[in-house]
Amino acid sequence: MRSDYQDLVDEISELLGAPATLENRDFELIAFGSHEGGGDLDTTALDPVRTRSILTRRSTAQVRAWFEAYGIARATGPVHIPASPEAGVLRGRICLPVRHRGIVRGYVWLLDTDPRPSSGQLDAAMAVTARIGTLMADEASAGEDVTREFRAVLTAAPGWQHDQAHAALRAALGSEADRLHAVVCVGPWPFDEPPGVGRLPGAAALCVLPAPPGSEAAFGAPAAPGAAGPRDEPDSPAPAPAVLAALVRLRTPGALGPAETAAERLRALSGAAAAGVGTPRTGMAQTARAWREALAAARAAHAEPRLGPVAHWSALGPYRLLTALSAPTAADPATAPLLTGAHRELARTAETYLDHAGQAGRTAAALGVHRQTLYYRLSRVEQLTGLDLDDGEDRLLLHMALKAARL
Repeated sequence: MRSDYQDLVDEISELLGAPATLENRDFELIAFGSHEGGGDLDTTALDPVRTRSILTRRSTAQVRAWFEAYGIARATGPVHIPASPEAGVLRGRICLPVRHRGIVRGYVWLLDTDPRPSSGQLDAAMAVTARIGTLMADEASAGEDVTREFRAVLTAAPGWQHDQAHAALRAALGSEADRLHAVVCVGPWPFDEPPGVGRLPGAAALCVLPAPPGSEAAFGAPAAPGAAGPRDEPDSPAPAPAVLAALVRLRTPGALGPAETAAERLRALSGAAAAGVGTPRTGMAQTARAWREALAAARAAHAEPRLGPVAHWSALGPYRLLTALSAPTAADPATAPLLTGAHRELARTAETYLDHAGQAGRTAAALGVHRQTLYYRLSRVEQLTGLDLDDGEDRLLLHMALKAARL
């Protein structure tokens, strides 16, 4: 799909004899045409706004507001925008709105040239933007059409139900199903529906799911940003927490930028504190497993802020095992007394001590206390739990209990 956009942008560049860029309606770069200098990026011909758009693949909110003030979201034809050095726009622009059935899908941008393109050239370029609009609309509707199939794969029971759901998702995605994807989890998700895939560059499918058993505490539902209503009432029961799943296209296994960008955009939209990304996979066969990894990573990011705000399954360490426990259980009798609110500082001391492999000097430095204070607190931990911190198995039990309590 991206190669189709690139071909159409190159066609506009050829028609107008000037380099063109294509951005979606959120001003995120999709494709850019050849520039002066034999096709290499020639920043001397650009200005800070255009250079940033190409190098970072996005524009700032201030730049977006400045261009939208010229009515580009309502325009049906080319819009000429003058230079504004104080805004970082050193050269004027020609904006070609990309529309489909009256809805703006994005913008094609060109640096203003002397002489300007003729009306005939601009008409021909607008005809190409109509083809881009159709392509963008088709891409958005395709992702919306597979919401049901994507949800079915993530919730189906093992066996024939999963096989049937998987076959339906493959059929719905078509050739897209054989591409490299990552699954992203964002939670809590405060809305009943996911955003349209057209608002999330790189998204192939999105769906909203109930938070699985055992993860409700991590994904306690917040109020929707800017929303008011029943959940603001103190006597109203708390809504069941939900999470959002996203299937995001990648170019290479090691380049997780599209998945991280999607996670950050969804976090901003929902107000969620954290998100998780599963291991990238080619094809749909392991989609459900990738979802479990993304869900575990999001839970771990909520429990351990140093892993987030966007946590990767590959970087979870011991939380890979802890999040895989089938269901929450009551605290171990030995560690239960330590996990009460009255002993929060002792629990923090014990966890820090075990995180530092039992090295007293490093632990005392991390906690900012004297060694004698540390030794006193550790003796209190042993008294409360009946565990021996010189015994490897006792230390393992305590460490697992403290980490599990975070989840």
